[in-house]
Amino acid sequence: MTILDALILGTLEGLTEFLPISSTGHLILVSDLLGLKQTDAHKAFEVSIQLGSILAVLFLFAQKLLVDRALWLKIAVAFLPTAVFGFLFYKTIKSLFGVETVAVMLVIGGIVFLVVEYLHRNRDDSKDKTVEGLTIKESFMIGLFQSISMVPGTSRSGMTMLGGIFAGLSRKSAAEFSFLLAIPTMFIATAYDLYKNRSMMVVDDYSLVAIGFVTAFVVALITVKWMMQFLTRHTFVVFGIYRIVVGLAFWFFVVQN
Repeated sequence: MTILDALILGTLEGLTEFLPISSTGHLILVSDLLGLKQTDAHKAFEVSIQLGSILAVLFLFAQKLLVDRALWLKIAVAFLPTAVFGFLFYKTIKSLFGVETVAVMLVIGGIVFLVVEYLHRNRDDSKDKTVEGLTIKESFMIGLFQSISMVPGTSRSGMTMLGGIFAGLSRKSAAEFSFLLAIPTMFIATAYDLYKNRSMMVVDDYSLVAIGFVTAFVVALITVKWMMQFLTRHTFVVFGIYRIVVGLAFWFFVVQN
């Protein structure tokens, strides 16, 4: 891996982590295009730079988290399904990492987004509830949606946003809760992955990790702010279409070759 590779992957992580298009899937796809094999060391790099994205969310929502203590209970409850399933099926989940799985799940997820938006085409977001009105039961339901995203290419943010919509949240509020839920989910998943792959992280990797980390942090700050503004005026349709196009392109031009 070169410095340019680290910059590209850091930018990609910060850009896609909080968009419903699967950051893990894009990292796998682009790594394949760059000729970077999905070795344990490379997977550890991808996981490490996610910390930059996590810090970006903490930076942006620190005030809200300090003021609304009840929010932490909702986040904790929503995190439980992923924690349980992730611990029980860690090896199975990791075995799914590959271009084929990502391409298929991008297309399936894109279709789901289009169907959901069609079913909610007459919905008035201004009348929907905010994160503050979310119940514990609804938080747990969103957590179940998030657990599906452990399959690469599905998108953690995408599944939690869909879960939020079904829980009655506005699109913007669904995105906000998705970002907040990313804090414990990504932090613990990152820490666990780094622990599991600690023997594969050699000293020479750390400078590249630092580059990817900082790049992901800066890009994630911009992306989260943009996404919150975007969803006040638009739907998820564009992301659904994007997922289908990218998934099909990789299936026919990469997987089939």
